[in-house]
Amino acid sequence: MASTNQEHDVNPFAAESPSEVMSEQHQQFVKLFSQYQRRLFLFILAQVPNPVEAEEIQQETNIVIWTKFHTFTPGTNFFAWACRIANFEVLKYRDRHRKDRHYFSDEFLQLVAQDVLEDVEHLELRQRALAACLNKLSEKDQELIQRRYAPGENGKSVAKYLQRPINAVYQSLGRIRRSLFECINRQLASEEFPT
Repeated sequence: MASTNQEHDVNPFAAESPSEVMSEQHQQFVKLFSQYQRRLFLFILAQVPNPVEAEEIQQETNIVIWTKFHTFTPGTNFFAWACRIANFEVLKYRDRHRKDRHYFSDEFLQLVAQDVLEDVEHLELRQRALAACLNKLSEKDQELIQRRYAPGENGKSVAKYLQRPINAVYQSLGRIRRSLFECINRQLASEEFPT
C-alpha cells in the first residue's frame, strides 16, 4: 500500500510564515522610525525649548515606540502615532520638573503640539502635491529644475552648463516656479493626489 505524503509536500504558493511576515513588518517599522526621527525631535523641541531636555524626552519616546511597535497599524500615519507617544512623554517629563517656573501650562503645550501636527500634515500634503506637479512638467523643465536645485548649483552655473544667457535661465525658472505654485494650489484645492 503506497502512502501519500501530501501533508508533507512543500507548497510554493503557501502563505509566508508568521516570522517572515513579522520580519517584513519590522523592516517597515524601522524604516518609518528612522524617517521621522528628526521631525519627532522638532515636535518635542516645540514643547520643551531646551535641546538637551528634548533629546532626553526623545530617548524616552523612542523606548516606548519600540516597545509598542506591535500596536502600530501599518498604513496609518506613523508620525501622528509617534507624536501621541511623544506628547505623553513630554507631559511625564513636565510632571517630574513641575517646580521649574519656566515651563508653560499643559494647555498651552497641547495647543502648540496640535499646531505642529497640523503644520506637518499640511507640509506633507504640499510635498505630495509638489511631487505630482513636478511629474507634469516637460522633460526639459524637469531637467532645468533638477539642475538648478542640485547641491552646489545656482542660476549662473546652470546657465553656463546649458550655454544659455543667465537672464533666459532665470526667466525660465520663474515661469516654472509660477506653474508649480499654481499646480500645487489646484492640487490642494481638489485634494487629487496620485497614490
